[in-house]
Amino acid sequence: MTALPMVEPEAGMPQRVTIYEVGPRDGLQNEKAIVPVEVKAAFVGRLLDAGLPVVEATSFVHPRWVPQLADAEELMTGLTAQLGDAAAGLPVLVPNERGLDRALALGLRHVAVFGSATETFARKNLNRGLDEQYAMFEPVVARATDAGLTVRAYLSMCFGDPWEGAVPVAQVVEAGRRLLDLGAAQLSLGDTIGVGTAGHVGRLVAAFDDAGVGPERLALHFHDTYGQALANVHAGLRAGVTTFDASAGGLGGCPYAKSATGNLATEDLVWMLTGLGVEHGVDLAAVVEASTWMAGHLGRPSPSAVVRALAQSPE
Repeated sequence: MTALPMVEPEAGMPQRVTIYEVGPRDGLQNEKAIVPVEVKAAFVGRLLDAGLPVVEATSFVHPRWVPQLADAEELMTGLTAQLGDAAAGLPVLVPNERGLDRALALGLRHVAVFGSATETFARKNLNRGLDEQYAMFEPVVARATDAGLTVRAYLSMCFGDPWEGAVPVAQVVEAGRRLLDLGAAQLSLGDTIGVGTAGHVGRLVAAFDDAGVGPERLALHFHDTYGQALANVHAGLRAGVTTFDASAGGLGGCPYAKSATGNLATEDLVWMLTGLGVEHGVDLAAVVEASTWMAGHLGRPSPSAVVRALAQSPE
């Protein structure tokens, strides 16, 4: 029997949150050894079976930039055979109109774009300036929404940039509002290098609220580089945010920060939410099993503290 946390509800917490699982896309995209498409499909299936309500499957990026995701069409076709119409509800990242064309051809219903809050990262990641990126996203979001798709917008470098240092809160709010104004339904604020702190989280969410963007339209995406991800989630919960990105087993990393330990692990997030009495609908034991299974395919142990602890705990 899997150990469970002690439950002590805390005043001011939301009753329920959504865990937005990014392991199959964000977690695997930096893996140098190509993961077989059959393994990816099985991983997505295991995560869905664990009760995760949203599982981002892949990205329709050019294979030259992300070789790991060159099998996007093959994966989604296989998932359709495996899951039926439910596969069309899995979100995918589309970096540009060409990526959107590929998603539309497969009948997918949820897409995401990936923007930057800083000039330098926009140049390095998108080959466009901070202001220029919106011209690329505008037709993608417009065409997607006209076709009845929902669009999520990721915004990276919201808490710090390895080249520019501290990122002004007002700059992040302006960049985020511009993405939402294009027609995105949700904005995920990324702590790309893991330097955010709890007070910073509260201040940023409050600044968005002051600008007319309530916490119900925000998601938070933390990396655990400096061990602050769960503290930052707690601050986000207190600020009213109810969607949090996480990666099963803590898969993923950040190439822009030394010693980055990757995304917030889904298991660590589930453990904390359970302890707070916040509903999430996820089976912890099943996610641990899925992460351990994938770690075996990757040939290394999971960095998740909860996965490590449960692997060592007596039955």
